[in-house]
Amino acid sequence: MSEQHQNLAIIGHVDHGKSTLVGRLLYETGSVPEHVIEQHREEAEEKGKGGFEFAYVMDNLAEERERGVTIDIAHQEFSTDEYDFTIVDCPGHRDFVKNMITGASQADNAVLVVAADDGVAPQTQEHVFLARTLGIDELIIGINKMDIVDYKEDTYEDVVDEVTQLLQQVQFNTDDAEFIPISAFEGDNIADTSDNTSWYDGNILLDALNALPEPEPPTDAPLRLPIQDVYTISGIGTVPVGRIETGVMNVGDNVSFQPSDVGGEVKTIEMHHEEVPKAEPGDNVGFNVRGLGKDDIRRGDVCGPADEPPSVAETFQAQVVVMQHPSVITAGYTPVFHAHTAQVACTIESIDKKMDPSSGEVAEENPDFIQSGDAAVVTIRPQKPLSIEPSSEIPELGSFAIRDMGQTIAAGKVLSVNEK
Repeated sequence: MSEQHQNLAIIGHVDHGKSTLVGRLLYETGSVPEHVIEQHREEAEEKGKGGFEFAYVMDNLAEERERGVTIDIAHQEFSTDEYDFTIVDCPGHRDFVKNMITGASQADNAVLVVAADDGVAPQTQEHVFLARTLGIDELIIGINKMDIVDYKEDTYEDVVDEVTQLLQQVQFNTDDAEFIPISAFEGDNIADTSDNTSWYDGNILLDALNALPEPEPPTDAPLRLPIQDVYTISGIGTVPVGRIETGVMNVGDNVSFQPSDVGGEVKTIEMHHEEVPKAEPGDNVGFNVRGLGKDDIRRGDVCGPADEPPSVAETFQAQVVVMQHPSVITAGYTPVFHAHTAQVACTIESIDKKMDPSSGEVAEENPDFIQSGDAAVVTIRPQKPLSIEPSSEIPELGSFAIRDMGQTIAAGKVLSVNEK
């Protein structure tokens, strides 16, 4: 096992082969047992989908995960010589964008999958935009489905040019971006150098993943644990469940849940069905707090130390990027904000300034409205209590997605919180 851990987002347009790539990575690194692949291969062939076994493995794992109550992300982990990777939000997830933004774990780096036969598609742009907004550092671009375009170098070069322009539009440092011609389906340039692309002399995908910079260690921020669910377990009592984003939780700690504003002493912490004395960032835990009833807390609460409780916003100022909205957004608009595990209707109280998304300079003070493609600083008033933190202090609790009409219309990060 390698020591270092990375959260890796796999992003790109829906039909460009993300699931197949994830399946291929798991397969090539020995993370999916051969018999599981065989089983899916047989099942896929019965359904007339022969050859899609990797995508099939991923879809099945995703379904199993959605049905299962235990929080188990082991299926999306794979190890290379340098890193243990966790794939953040398996692709194929119906609500990928929302999860990418409020994903319990923010990705350190990303692989952008672009199909060679299709080039830049709408979601390619959206995901690149988000990756940039959310501060993903390095991008590896897999130009996929090279087998479909007969491994032609000029087709690959055309797509590289197209993606490079897109990256420059959102101010991604293209010097750091690495482009690799791959076929997730056939396995070209994933774990081994392919004879089909003799014209290519760069890294293969696994080498590029190994060469990613080490992620910054977690901040020394106080404990923040957004609550995903609250269970009642006989013999123990009330058991909130969630993933530690920052800080450490120890048995015996005094904690506070916000915005419910209740608290107490941590009696037990359980992880993978075992009692543990403490838990750290990235750990999924269930825990029990003395004297806490099931109705005292709910999903969307954040647990933190009693002496450094999570902040609850009266209002907050944020930088947002509008991805898609059929008309214009003006002050008074009240969509649903998804931040960590909370979903709260919030009103955009004022649009303070419009930014030039490419330079980050102020383009206009107090504009009347913003629309698709705009970046802006806005002041937001939650309609019911919401615990959220400035991105500069606790980035893990400082980003959110804005949803309306069944789609993600904007993404943002918190600049400052005006506390209740």
